[in-house]
Amino acid sequence: MPVMLAGLAGILLIIVLRNTLDLRTASGGHSGADFIGMAITVLAAFAILASLVAGLLVLRRVKQLGPALKSSAHITSMVFLILIGASLFSLVFRGFDGDDLVHDILHNVPGGKWGALAAAMLVMFVLGFFLDFIEIVFVVVPLVAPPLILLGCDPVWLGILMAVNLQTSFLTPPFGFALFYLRGAAPPEVSTMQIWQGALPFIGLQVILLAMVASMPALATWLPALAAK
Repeated sequence: MPVMLAGLAGILLIIVLRNTLDLRTASGGHSGADFIGMAITVLAAFAILASLVAGLLVLRRVKQLGPALKSSAHITSMVFLILIGASLFSLVFRGFDGDDLVHDILHNVPGGKWGALAAAMLVMFVLGFFLDFIEIVFVVVPLVAPPLILLGCDPVWLGILMAVNLQTSFLTPPFGFALFYLRGAAPPEVSTMQIWQGALPFIGLQVILLAMVASMPALATWLPALAAK
């Protein structure tokens, strides 16, 4: 466990140093702080490698590596099957000019950018009752995002809005995926109605967050803009 934490700390350290110092070895004019940062980055990389090796050794010693790899392969295979199906659906849909139809519908919604954004968010919220986020991200988002961006929506801001909207949908009873997952992990004495009632305050917080991000785009864009500098 300490080695794993050291690896996580190494990853965070590399991210921080990457955004504060010039770590490019090919560029000239390095300061002393840059060289110190390079040395620390190398040590952090070795810590990450050591944590991976230690994790594999622990799994092998307790004979969990094989079952873990098998379970990961099963889950990855299912995810890729979903991705293949979503890609095939998108290909057929685009072949019949479905993306042009979605583009025309969103551009003709009353209210301009905000009307189209509200319509897209409402559709995605309802789809979140029945579809997993993978299908929505790989089927719905490529259809609605380009028209909304053409209408003037910032891509980063739009992505954050979609993520918060889907999370709100996954928390909303009676179809929320997150509630079903919690039902499977909760003890038997906790009823489904108690889970639904407990989720209501968090749904309210999500709605408030969604309204704040929609009305103040800087909440979603300032950190990516800062990281890009």
